This record gives sequence, structure tokens and C-alpha cells, in this order.
Amino acid sequence: MSHTVPVPQGLPTERDAGPFDPPREITRLRAARPVSPMAFPDGHEGWLVTGYDEVRRLMADTRFSSRQDIGPLHIPYEVPGMPAVTEPSPQVPGLFISMDPPDHTRLRRMLTGAFTVKRMKELEEHIVGIAERQLDEMARLTPPVDLVKEFALPVPLLVICELLGVPYADRESFQADSATFMEKDVALDEKMAAYTGLTTYLGELVTRKRAAPDEDILSDLARRDDLTVEELTGIAFLLLLAGHETTVNMLGLGTFALLEHPRQMAELRADPGLMPGAVEELLRYLSVADIFFRYATEDIELGGETIGRGSTVVVSLLAANRDPRRFDNPDALDIRRTARGHLSFGHGVHQCLGQQLARIEMRAGFGGLLRRFPTLALAVPAGEVRLRTDMNIYGVHELPVTWTETAR
Repeated sequence: MSHTVPVPQGLPTERDAGPFDPPREITRLRAARPVSPMAFPDGHEGWLVTGYDEVRRLMADTRFSSRQDIGPLHIPYEVPGMPAVTEPSPQVPGLFISMDPPDHTRLRRMLTGAFTVKRMKELEEHIVGIAERQLDEMARLTPPVDLVKEFALPVPLLVICELLGVPYADRESFQADSATFMEKDVALDEKMAAYTGLTTYLGELVTRKRAAPDEDILSDLARRDDLTVEELTGIAFLLLLAGHETTVNMLGLGTFALLEHPRQMAELRADPGLMPGAVEELLRYLSVADIFFRYATEDIELGGETIGRGSTVVVSLLAANRDPRRFDNPDALDIRRTARGHLSFGHGVHQCLGQQLARIEMRAGFGGLLRRFPTLALAVPAGEVRLRTDMNIYGVHELPVTWTETAR
């Protein structure tokens, strides 16, 4: 393995290889040194992991901690107004994505029953109905329309609000705070104000549910006497964000990718039986939740390198999912590919809790869209589509589309 490639100065983020591909520097690093040292803007000497096997091993190894309270938080890109961090961040109650076992296990176990494959299958017909009603609304509009606003955003938001028991009527307020919180380049004080607004809203909501529970996931949790209101709020925050941000962007960016691959789109429209495999391939190909962080709790060997105790490790799932050592011709979108084993939902104890829900939403969303809008097309040149390179979850800000006819 060659170690002659330059050490990256911060995380490469420019999508200079195209809207669906990793940054070119990330691809070069994966080929030459899939576990590479990286210089962080604050001077920290950390690591960037881009190879499939290395990412998979790292995410299965709990010595790479998800906690943010055992070392200073090092961000691999510039954040406006971000002071130099010299102390660990306090642990947020309930935010189990940033916990390790056994704390992570205790909270996650409370939710596994709500997201089982069986439970999600029972909800599938209802989710299809939500998607179809939103397509009815879109079909009544005069094109061009923004597919994100009219379809990709409302479908996952309607689903997760209903499951959690969050009033959909409140969406404009909490969605605005969610978007600000997820933005990379927003000033720290704005980000914290958005976080405070969102958690204040959710804290009041779970307090009401504790007093008068209903039939929803947050009410089920609120009935428990082994969860504090602060933990309930943290869980609600995580489920609401994770429950719509990723799927919204998969539906928007996935439609963009299919429109840019018309032969693949035509095959999928002609044979809806290809949809389950196509969803897995789109998940692999796009990897909208790309960057994750881990903290080395001891010296650990990975991919022929020694990652020192105290190092911040940045993981690129997109790079791993495009590794030619794992997938043939990985930069091609191939809806007939067997994409089993992709890492888009993570791996190990933190593998995405809601992955079955996301799959059902995407099958319903893409399937209904292709059937109902057989002449769907971009309403602007592809180069004018605004990419979410400024956000922690990748996608498109808007996707202007048009059509000449619709079908039932």
C-alpha cells in the first residue's frame, strides 16, 4: 500500500466528480491509503477511513467510541464562529446515537419493538396510501413544480409525525429548526438557537404525552417510569431528525439520479418487480448520510495503520460503498446489481434503527412516482440543480420537474 499521497488538510467535500460521486480526492485516497491521516482545521491530527473493509471493521469495533463526552470535538471542516474546543462536550440525555453500550443498548432496546420488520410490514399499506395521496396533490399542480417541496419532503414527514405522535401542523416551525441545525456553514450561535428551539418544542410535547398518552411511539415511551423527560426529549429529537432527513434526501436525490439515467429509469418503470433491488442500489450509489465520527479509546490497528488513542476518526460511507474491492464497476448506477452488504445504514451496534421504514417509504415513493408520472423530466438543466453540499445530509435543495401527462 502506497503512503506517498499527501495528507489531506481537512475533509474534501467539493463534489468535483459529479453530483452523485465522491470528491475526487476522496476516491484517490481510498485507492492509495484507505486509512489515511488527516489534518483537522483546529490542528488535531486525526484519521479518514474510506475503504469498505476498513469502514466495516471500524463500525463493528466498539473501541471506536461514538461518545462526544470523552474527548474534545474536532470538526474536519471550518465552522463559522466555532471556537477552539479543548474540553469534551457534555452527553445529551437520550441521544443514543452518541452513546456506547451499555447506555446505548438500554435506550435502543426500548425502541426495537416499534421498528421490527414485522411491524413495518404491517404499516406498508398505510405508507403507500400516504405516498399516493401526496402524488394526487402533486398531480393537481401545474408544472413545473419542486419535487422536494411537493413530494420528497411531505411523505417521510407525514409518516414519521404520525408514528411518533408529532403534530404535522407544527411542521413549518420544527422543520425550519431541523434544517438550520443540519447546515454545515451556519454560525454556531444560530445552530444552537435552532437546537434549543427544537428541543424546547419536543420537551413540551413529551411532557404533554406523559400527562395524557396517546397511541404513538413517543406516548409508549412516555408511559415508562425508567425514562426522564430529558431522555424522552433526546430520543424524540433523534427519531424526528433521523426519521425524515435521510429519506427526504434519498427521494429527492434518487429521483434526480434516475432522471439522469433514463435507461435505468425506463427499465424500472417497465418492471416494478425490480424496485426492491433498485432501492438498495440507490442507497449504495448515493449514500446521503455519508460522514460519521468515532473516537479511538486506545491504540488500534486498522488497515495496516495504528490509530492512536484520542484520535478523532472520520468515516466516509459513500467512499466505502464505491470501493471497487467490494463492488464491481462501483461508480455505475445499476438497478439490477445485488447491492447487498452496502453500508448506507451503517454497521454494528449503531446500524440504523429505522432502515426497514426507510426502505418501505422509498419503494412506495419511487414506485408511485414512476407509475403516476410517466413523462417526468427535469425542468432545468442538470447543472442548475442546487446540491446540498452545505448540509450534513446530502441531497438537493430543490428539484424542479415537469411532465406532460399523468396516469393512475
